[in-house]
Amino acid sequence: MLDLLTGLYRTHADDLVAVIGQQRALLATGTITPQLDDVEAELTYLLLRHHRPEQVVEIGTFYGWSTTWILSALRDNGTGHLHSFDRVEHVRSTVPAELAGDRWTFHPGDLRDTVDRVPADTGYLFVDADHGRRFARWYLRHLFDRVPAGTPTSVHDVYHLPWARPFTEGAEVLRALRSRGTPWFTAARPAARATLRAIEAVRGELGITGARGTDRNPMIFFAMP
Repeated sequence: MLDLLTGLYRTHADDLVAVIGQQRALLATGTITPQLDDVEAELTYLLLRHHRPEQVVEIGTFYGWSTTWILSALRDNGTGHLHSFDRVEHVRSTVPAELAGDRWTFHPGDLRDTVDRVPADTGYLFVDADHGRRFARWYLRHLFDRVPAGTPTSVHDVYHLPWARPFTEGAEVLRALRSRGTPWFTAARPAARATLRAIEAVRGELGITGARGTDRNPMIFFAMP
């Protein structure tokens, strides 16, 4: 996975630099509150460029920082549609219309009421919503079972420490992955310092400095079991 990702940095360096500039400008407007740190946002963009999914599902939008990263990848791929799900609707007014285009559908409401709108042919799943264990237990059964095996998937806020905090979403997801023998990847500073250093070395070589200047990156990446 690390070799793949460092290769993708080199392959898509020019496009990535352009998106980082776009995201800095968006952040400067003061209309958006970012959640993803720099490397995990860039890895999301690069994996979407690599896999070229036709249907992407985003669980949790808040003000749309991840939404705009995902939509940028679909725009640069020239294909794909994003389905975003959230109970709050800030994102309706923060995602630039020219970026949303006809490649984005926002589904308001509780996912437990709207999960049937998740496309059966989802090609990339991004989860950054309620981080409690109860919701995680629900979506591990009712959302993950709707997504095809092998689908690239990411879950945010897992490794804020060298381990997932007990009684959290992250602990539930890692437990489920272990039980199925499913490996995962992270560039989280607390849990994978050597991995992050390797990625930062390539970023430095390419002159990539990130949109936010933050670097904890607690997200995990895996293929749906």
